[in-house]
Amino acid sequence: QVQVKESGGGLVQTGGSLTLSCGTSRRTSSNNGMGWFRHAPGKEREFVAAIAWNGGHILYGDSVKGRFTISRRYGNSTAVLQMDNLKPEDTAVYYCAIGRSAVAGISPSGYAYWGQGTQVTVSS
Repeated sequence: QVQVKESGGGLVQTGGSLTLSCGTSRRTSSNNGMGWFRHAPGKEREFVAAIAWNGGHILYGDSVKGRFTISRRYGNSTAVLQMDNLKPEDTAVYYCAIGRSAVAGISPSGYAYWGQGTQVTVSS
């Protein structure tokens, strides 16, 4: 059973920052792309960011470009999502996922393993 675990969610005011981390076993994730998605009540699941196995080929959803930064750490086994200048519309459950290949894309179907999610709430 592959374990994917997100951490770092919480409550923050508009304009604030949060850092989300996604941990997996090194064997599971170090050769695979990783990504972040979010799901807000009443909305479709939304692509947030993705990063290839080597820290390259970074993609962002249009709504977070210029505010969020994705990176990898600790031998590429951890994906970090730095979220700055947060807005109330960023409120959602954020999910980390491990891609099926070395380069991760924007489609959920390209991901094999998912975490349970972490809640991010931005107050106005």
